Amino acid sequence: MRILLLTTYFRPDVASTGVIMSKLADEFAAKGHEVTVLTSVPHYDTNRVWPEYSHRLFYSERTGAMQVYRIYTHVARDKANVAHRLLAYGSFNLLSVLRGATLPRHDVILVPSPPLSNGVIADLLGRLRGIPYVYNVQDIWPDVAVRAGMLKNEKMIRLLKRMEQYVYRRAAGIAVISEGFRKNLLAKGVPDKKISVIPNFIDIDFVTPQPKKNAFSAKHGITEKFVVLFAGNMGFSQGLETVLDAANLLKEYSRIEFLMVGNGSGRNDSEAYLRNLGLTNVRFLPFQPREELPAMYGAADVCLIPLRRGFTTESVPCKLFTIMAAGKPAIAAVDHGSDTWNLLQRSQGGLCVEPEAPGALAEAILHYYGNEAARLEAGRSGRRCAEAEFDPKTLSEAYLEALRRAARAEPDRGDLGNGDRSDPDQESTPKLEYGKR
Repeated sequence: MRILLLTTYFRPDVASTGVIMSKLADEFAAKGHEVTVLTSVPHYDTNRVWPEYSHRLFYSERTGAMQVYRIYTHVARDKANVAHRLLAYGSFNLLSVLRGATLPRHDVILVPSPPLSNGVIADLLGRLRGIPYVYNVQDIWPDVAVRAGMLKNEKMIRLLKRMEQYVYRRAAGIAVISEGFRKNLLAKGVPDKKISVIPNFIDIDFVTPQPKKNAFSAKHGITEKFVVLFAGNMGFSQGLETVLDAANLLKEYSRIEFLMVGNGSGRNDSEAYLRNLGLTNVRFLPFQPREELPAMYGAADVCLIPLRRGFTTESVPCKLFTIMAAGKPAIAAVDHGSDTWNLLQRSQGGLCVEPEAPGALAEAILHYYGNEAARLEAGRSGRRCAEAEFDPKTLSEAYLEALRRAARAEPDRGDLGNGDRSDPDQESTPKLEYGKR
């Protein structure tokens, strides 16, 4: 197949969607498919366009067997500001149409969200060239923005909900990352046979268990510390004040050090909160180069997945797969019965506590601090689960099957509820569930 991947992020950007799409593209190319990538210029780690990509609107480069077209993108310095984000998305979308319209014809388009507008652009390019698209739902918009309090304007919410319905209706296929997402879409009238449930994955050959004494721990002076690691986006949904309150409860334990790695709209507020607490057992670092990721996780003793109440009812954060692959125990502050809670309970790869409960989080950290055997066994269990269930080689095949079905579908797709035009002999779309390979 000739596959066009339309994605806001692609390597070297370390956004989770970019990492996932980069690995998927590698797997597609390794299986003999022709892959073209339409993406932005690198900007995620520094929150500004890399200097070498700041001189032109369009760039073209060859990455292995793939052709990559990069588009200059306005960077939203204040990611918490919806207007700034929309401007950033709009600049990428406008230039995507201009560049994408000149590309050779492909068999199918794969487009991940967010943002929702990427789905609209995939549909527009598809209409221009007669190409179907598969919409990969990595986060459900506008639901997540409304839940986070980022989006309050009723007119904007209605507009985005109409856009959401349009993208679902026009897509030849929809790939969601969890059963919770599937239920969300079904409640919105999306036909079940249009949906594939394909969980995210982790490159288990790249992220492997590493010794604690390594170049990263030596560089940052944490070889002799009990390191509690949070790594990833620092936004509203993470509720990092809960982590800092837990650190405050544990400040008398001189060996315990909290390492907060990443950037995001909530980082400045978190650092200000830390200054008010006056703690010395917490350190903030920016996003680290991808090549240092295995050693960074190797330096950790436990890894955190803190989220506010109501933010993990439908999906599993990508960082959990990384933690599992690194052979480290996860401590997740997530809703009881959520997909993340259920996966950690089943895999025995860590502990779950209630969200926004610093005392419970501190108690879970102390459990592993005082029990090395439990810590090591949880890490081994998580690694076994990652190897068995979240290997990109297996899950890329599920994506390819969804793309093949879309490529066979009739191009004119109708309304939600009766408009799916997938293979009439296909009763329903296979759903890959955790633990069922």
